[in-house]
Amino acid sequence: MKINSKDFRVREGDEVTFRKWPTRVDPVFKSKEDYQRLLEKHVAQLSSLQQLHYASNRYAVLMIFQGMDAAGKDGAIRHVMSGVNPQGCQVFSFKHPSAAELQHDFLWRTTRDLPERGRIGIFNRSYYEEVLIVRVHQEILRSEGLPDASRHNKVVWHDRYRSIKTWSDTFT
Repeated sequence: MKINSKDFRVREGDEVTFRKWPTRVDPVFKSKEDYQRLLEKHVAQLSSLQQLHYASNRYAVLMIFQGMDAAGKDGAIRHVMSGVNPQGCQVFSFKHPSAAELQHDFLWRTTRDLPERGRIGIFNRSYYEEVLIVRVHQEILRSEGLPDASRHNKVVWHDRYRSIKTWSDTFT
């Protein structure tokens, strides 16, 4: 059985009704033993592909793990990447922005940490934090020093979503 990623994708202009979106998928394994066998097979395949990717030095791969605290991001990264050579992989976690990061555009810190060609980059959280966490913790937005940010919230969020989409479209 395969997971269809289209079941989880929202296109620009689509209206989102969370009740209609799946929150669980059917397991792709039958038992813990089957899971271990599949994991070992996929880890070996990923390791082999990483060697080719690193040797070709032509493209970079970016994996983004986005989820709430305790959603399993760290465990997923540990399991999925267990067979990958750490020399060809970089993991970045994005927490509360530092003072230096607040002095730059909100996409700066994630753009700065993009992987080089031949490498696999992993973001434990991403630029989406800038429209999730910052929206809840308005003090972060105020500390960015944007002119009139609090009075023009709708404009700020619209501009950030558009910037993220434009940035993402550049790399896909």
